Order: sequence, then structure tokens, then C-alpha cells
Amino acid sequence: MSSYKKANPKAMLSILLICLLAVTSIMLSLIIGAVSISFNDVINSLFLEQESQAISQIIWQLRLPRTLMAFIAGAGLALSGLVLQTVTRNPLADPYLFGVSSGASFAVVLTMVMFNVDLYASTYLLSFTGLSVAAFIGSLVVIAILIFITRYQANLHTLVLAGVALSFMFSAFTSFLLYFSDPQAISAIMFWTLGSFTRTQLDGVLISAVIFTVMYLFIQSRHRQLNAMIMGDETALTVGVNPNRLRMLMLTLSALMTAVLVANCGGIGFVGLIIPHIVRYFHSQGSAWLYMIVALVGGIFMLWVDIISRLLIENQELPIGIITAAIGSLFFLTLLVRNNRHHSAFLR
Repeated sequence: MSSYKKANPKAMLSILLICLLAVTSIMLSLIIGAVSISFNDVINSLFLEQESQAISQIIWQLRLPRTLMAFIAGAGLALSGLVLQTVTRNPLADPYLFGVSSGASFAVVLTMVMFNVDLYASTYLLSFTGLSVAAFIGSLVVIAILIFITRYQANLHTLVLAGVALSFMFSAFTSFLLYFSDPQAISAIMFWTLGSFTRTQLDGVLISAVIFTVMYLFIQSRHRQLNAMIMGDETALTVGVNPNRLRMLMLTLSALMTAVLVANCGGIGFVGLIIPHIVRYFHSQGSAWLYMIVALVGGIFMLWVDIISRLLIENQELPIGIITAAIGSLFFLTLLVRNNRHHSAFLR
């Protein structure tokens, strides 16, 4: 297992280049939009005095919250996917495929319908907190069902099959709720369920950032224990790791991160599947820097997906989930073919 004490020029260079790309992507996300804003206007709005009040409002009230939320969402989903793939030793693990996102989405839609909650009302913070709690409960229900299934089926690879089944089941429940909902509310809810950063506010960004930071620091502090689990539960026990307790803890953290993101920007799939595999192609699973790199690449990926969603159709915006699903489904099929050919070549 690698350690921070051992200087790794490759990892340090990668982090430096990725950070530069992240800053560039954030700036472009603030510049690109329905209203074209120059680089100087962005700098003036963020750090200096902006003469145009309209441009300042666009930056601070619309694009900055959206950009930050996109980066946090990508980083959180990518990190959750990496953790799930590690603790289940399954290369196809992902919050979306495990049904965690679907369970959270169902709980949020149920709360919206039953209590007529408007996420974007003036009481945004209260609404967002309530929907986050509901989403967390929904995601925990999915995790509990998966754990119950694995009690009777020791093969961890069955988790994906069970997760896909749960994902379809909770998606069906969500569709059932929408069928009997107010027709005027269905359009807004449907757009939200497909994923969007359109109406993100700074309160939601702050909560998401705090939860992501806590999650990342905790996972990073346990990276050696997580690496031990890759070799199997018996190997983890020999080095003093309780695999069941660690697995439960990491599943709960992933559920919490997914729940907060779902409450804020809806269901966005396949990010947690794609990014860890791409990063592991260049960095080994044992690298102590892997979790940081995965989070950064996930944030950059989501920023560019958000930018693409604004540019594909003139004067319209595609839901984020449509783009990630299109990319992720092709990536998922590629992984299936690859795993059939190289069943044992998951983690280096």
C-alpha cells in the first residue's frame, strides 16, 4: 500500500494538471451561457467591483451556485462509486445501478406530493433539509434491502443484480406517484428527476459541500483499510480490519452523499461508474491519492456535462441525467464485455 510519505511524482503531476483543468473548467462554466459574459467580467464580479449589476447578479445568483453544485455533485458521485466498488469488490457498483439514487428520488417525490413541498420556494433551506432527510431515508431503505439479500446470498456480485432490480422497482413507484399527481407539477418534477442544476442556490451548495468534505476526509483517513478489503474479507481480518462494519459504514456514507445530491439536483446516473474506472486506468487502486484524483476528475466531468447541456440545443437546456445516461450506458456495456473476457482483471 502506498503512503503520503513516499513522494509520487506521477500522482503529484496528475493532481497539479487536474487542478489547473478544474479551475479552467469552472471559469468556462461561469462564462458560457444564454448570456455571454467575458473573462474580465467574471473576474470583476468575483474578486473586484463589477460595474454592471445585471452581470453581477447572473454570476452570483445563477452561474456560481450552479457551477459549484455541478462540481460537488460530480465529485461526490464519483467518490461514492469508487467506495462502493471497493467495499463490494464489484467493478459495476454505482449509486445509480445499486438503486440508491432511485430510492432517494422516490422518497423525495413522495415528500413533494404528500406535503406539497416546493424545493425552490422562499423557505429553500427548510425545504432542502426536509427533502435531504427524506432522500437519506429512501436510500437507507435500499441499502437495508441489499444487506438483507446478501445475508442469504454471500456472493457480493449479486448486489448489482439486486440493485438494478431495486432501481427499476423504485422508479416504477415514482412513476406511479407522478401518474396521480397534479398535472401542473408533473413537468417540473420530471425535469428534476432527470437531473438539473438550473435552480441551485448557495444554501444547498453549502450543505452539500460540508457533507462532501466530511465524507472525503473520513474516507481518505481509511484508505489503507479500504485497500485491505480489495483482497477479500479474510485478508482484511488478518490485518485488523472489520470488513462488515467498514462496509456498513461506507454504504451509509455513500447513501448520505447520494441523498443530499438527489435532493438538490435530482437523479444523475453512471458518474460513479465511469470516473473510477477512467482514473484507475492511470493510477493503481493502492495509491493514497486515488480518492482525491477521482473526486477532482468527477467534478470536472460534471462541469463539462453541464456545459454541454446548455449548448446542445439553442435556447433550451437538456437535463443532465440524459447526457450521463447516454455516456454511461455505453460505458456499462463496454465494462460487461471486458469483464466477460477478463473476469479477474478488476483492480490493479
